[in-house]
Amino acid sequence: MNPSLTLSALIAQSAQQLDAAHTAGNLSFGHGTTNAADEAAWLVLWKLGLPLDTDVSDEAHNLELPATQVASVQAFIEHRIASRKPAAYLTQEAWLQGVSFYIDERAIVPRSLIAEVLAEGSIDPWLDPNTTRVLDLCTGNGSLGILAALAYPDITVQGLDLSKDALAVAQINIERHGLEGRMTLAESDGLAKADGVFDLILCNPPYVNAQSMSELPAEFKAEPALALAGGDDGMDFIRQMLRDAPAHMSENAVLILEIGHERDYFEAAFPFLDVVWLSTSAGDDQVLLLTRQAIVEGANTQ
Repeated sequence: MNPSLTLSALIAQSAQQLDAAHTAGNLSFGHGTTNAADEAAWLVLWKLGLPLDTDVSDEAHNLELPATQVASVQAFIEHRIASRKPAAYLTQEAWLQGVSFYIDERAIVPRSLIAEVLAEGSIDPWLDPNTTRVLDLCTGNGSLGILAALAYPDITVQGLDLSKDALAVAQINIERHGLEGRMTLAESDGLAKADGVFDLILCNPPYVNAQSMSELPAEFKAEPALALAGGDDGMDFIRQMLRDAPAHMSENAVLILEIGHERDYFEAAFPFLDVVWLSTSAGDDQVLLLTRQAIVEGANTQ
């Protein structure tokens, strides 16, 4: 490898390495980036301590980098490939809707499509004007609850998760965003420790079916299985959650649920639910909305 390179050349070289590993089946994206070019830019800029929005075409960055910096970046890229760790774990930072979150191996890398519907306000017409209490169920690193608090300044949030480790990461992010007075956390198996009733429930649960779990790339297997595995059909957690949810929902409350690529399994498990599918960048069949009334009526016709 070249002892010295410009920034743009180093990013291009890194992208080629990542792309070759991906093409060979030895690398997978999906934890903040979807392609080699974006991931190379992220990792190189981070390793060099440069802002992620650095204009690499700027003449100021066309000077050759010191050989020591080039070598450090090259070793970092090689570590990404060899370790199969998600890039977000290596940088201990993940971005969701332009907001930065701390992340490490104790929690799943935040990438929920629910973040999109919060940012775009597509659920706003469904919310009661007096919405004040939000529950972030399966909160992980706390990102969805934090994004909700940032989007709706008048709400308070409770985040629940079965994992003490994930809750420790979520607390870091709550403090990072100065939301100690508006977001609390509790260790909870499902809704067991939900504090009263809520006007909005956000839930990105473990929903990956057993067959898909066995076929996940190494990067996804590096994440806590507790946050991914949903049983044979992926619906184990969701079944219990829908049974318990109405008791923790105000009269006009809504539940926003992410199910990923499991729509067929979801509809087979809950054929009588009146579902509103929400549009996201990944399509119109991965995030859904349920009113409290729909959950109650759907349960009564099972």
